[in-house]
Parts: sequence; structure tokens; C-alpha cells
Amino acid sequence: MTSEEMESITNVMEFEAVAREKLPKMVYDYYASGAEDQWTLHENRNAFSRILFRPRILVDVSNIDMTTTILGFKASMPIMVAPTAMQKMAHPAGELATARAASAAGTIMTLSSWATSSVEEVASTGPGTRFFQLYVYRDRNIVRQLVRRAENAGFKAIALTVDTPRLGRREADIKNRFTLPAHLTLRNFDGLDLGTVDRTNDSGLATYVADQVDRSLNWKDVKWLQSITTLPILVKGVLTAEDASLAVQAGAAGIIVSNHGARQLDYVPATIMALEEVVRAAQGRVPVFLDGGIRRGTDVFKALALGASGVFIGRPVVFALAAYGEAGVRKMLKMLHDELELTMALSGCRCIKEITRAHITAPWDAPHVSPRL
Repeated sequence: MTSEEMESITNVMEFEAVAREKLPKMVYDYYASGAEDQWTLHENRNAFSRILFRPRILVDVSNIDMTTTILGFKASMPIMVAPTAMQKMAHPAGELATARAASAAGTIMTLSSWATSSVEEVASTGPGTRFFQLYVYRDRNIVRQLVRRAENAGFKAIALTVDTPRLGRREADIKNRFTLPAHLTLRNFDGLDLGTVDRTNDSGLATYVADQVDRSLNWKDVKWLQSITTLPILVKGVLTAEDASLAVQAGAAGIIVSNHGARQLDYVPATIMALEEVVRAAQGRVPVFLDGGIRRGTDVFKALALGASGVFIGRPVVFALAAYGEAGVRKMLKMLHDELELTMALSGCRCIKEITRAHITAPWDAPHVSPRL
């Protein structure tokens, strides 16, 4: 693909069409599909369209500051890279390209447990703030080793995925009999006798998860994780006020409102619809982040207005990577940065802290009554 072709891309959604052309069907379907009827998959996007702006005018927006801090780490913008598995299926440079692009953008990358590059390989790409996403395996010694390796490689936080005691029913993967291509491995587990993501009569990944991931995972295990690491722990996969309160009680350093890209339980709400409930329950005790459905700077602004401290981007990363490699991911992150900056300017917000609930109206709000003049 030429740089001219990449220059013709004007929004984040357009990377997906290029990726679809370039990727084998099994790989594209794996990245793109959701669970069962895919209602939540579509709702993750559609829900943003029901939240409208209340822009303020005649504010001096000649200088816009988009910098923020995430768990005490400086970031150029409140837009971070979510953990997405097996990125070398998208592009030979895989997670290494994504790490370099996130670092160049001055933002945080989260590396999946199921990456096709190891924590050490990602660390070797150079400086940058990185988090490590963790699945808890039945063999806790494997978990201990993984966490220690992430610490030693300079990763700054653990994003504990809590919504996957079993893999959701992703019918595209079942039809395609999804398997990890033969030349790739889950690099963080090389040398461990854990089995591989092989071809089965089902989704190979579903079979792997059934064999390896601990279904008994519960709140006590969050405490156990704190006993084996000093890194802050983000609980990823919270959708309710009840679980937000329990996460805070369990000592989580932050919460990621996520429905796993609509790949687990179908007919859960879009994350943007669940966000405010979780933010209220957290009561400012820990930061709350949003993962799922972000495709525009306007989406990011809406999440921040509803109380998120930042957002994580998943599918757009792998589609931009598949389309144009590292340059694609850089362009995608810049697009979201520039769109958020423009949205802030047109809404009358000069810095992230100035984005408030008063800048949006949501479907569940009471009708806004103007004061009598």
C-alpha cells in the first residue's frame, strides 16, 4: 500500500475496509466479529449517536492542552491502546509496530497476554509507558512468572481481564474453525507446556481457553494478585455499579468499563451506556476508563464528559496495523488526537479538566429547561 493511499484515508473507520481486503477471511473475522447475534457489537457504536453536545461558545480556544495523567503517568492525550491479541496475524511487525506507534504518539499501550510478541520484545522497542493485560491461568505459577516478567520488562500496571471465565460464542470463529497461523505462537508462553491454539471442530481459541483459563477466578484472586506484585491493578470488564464498588473494596487502582469488544456476553449494554453508573459508584476513589466502540474524537469527548479518565482503542489499532503497519497505527492515533482537539475547541474546552457533564445531554437525562430570561 502506498503512502498516497494512506493519505486518502480521512477517518478511522476507513482503515477497516482496507484491512478487510488485505487479511485472510479467518483473521479479519476474528478481529471484527462479536458474540452471538452481535447486538452489543453494533450497540457499542450506535449508543454514541444518542449522546448530543451542549457546546459553549465565545471561549478563547486558541490554546488547547490535551495532556493528562493516567495512574500518575503522563500521556499526550486520554486515548490509549487496548490489549488486542495476536497482532502478527494483522502485520508481520505486530505488537512491536503498535508499541512504537503508541510511544511516538506519547500514549500508553496495553499488551495482551495472548500477544504474538513477548513482553521482553515489546520492551526492546524503546521507551514508552506500557501496561500488561492478564488472563489468570489455572496454573498460578504461570501467572506469577508472567507478572514478574512484565515487571522486569518495565511495564507499569496490570489490566486484569475479569469477564472471560469462558470464551464468548463467536460464531464466525466457529464457522472458520479459527486457529493461530502455524508460523505464530503466543510468545509469552513459549517454552511452557500449555498447548496451542490449534484447529478443532470449534474455535481453536475457545478450546484453548476452556483448557487453560481459570473459571474459578473471583474477588479473592484480585487480593492474591496484589500479594504477588506491587504494580497497580486495573479491573477490566466492569459493567455495573455493584461490581465497581467491589473493585474499589478489593483494592483496584482503576476500573476499565468494558464488554470485551462485545465478544463475550451479547445483550449487555454498550460501554458508553454503562459508564456513568460505574463512575458514580466509584465516587472518585479510583479512575474509571472506557473501552469499546470509540471511532471518533467526538466519542472520546462524550466518554470524558460522562466521567471517564481516558479511553482504550482496540479494533482500530489492528485494522490500521493490517492496512499500513506502524505508519497506519500512527496515523489512526493522530486522527483521534486531532478530532478530540477539534471537538474540545468547538465545545469551548481548553483542557481535559474543562470537559464536564454539562457539555453533553444523554437519553436518560431529564429535559433541559432553560432559565427564563
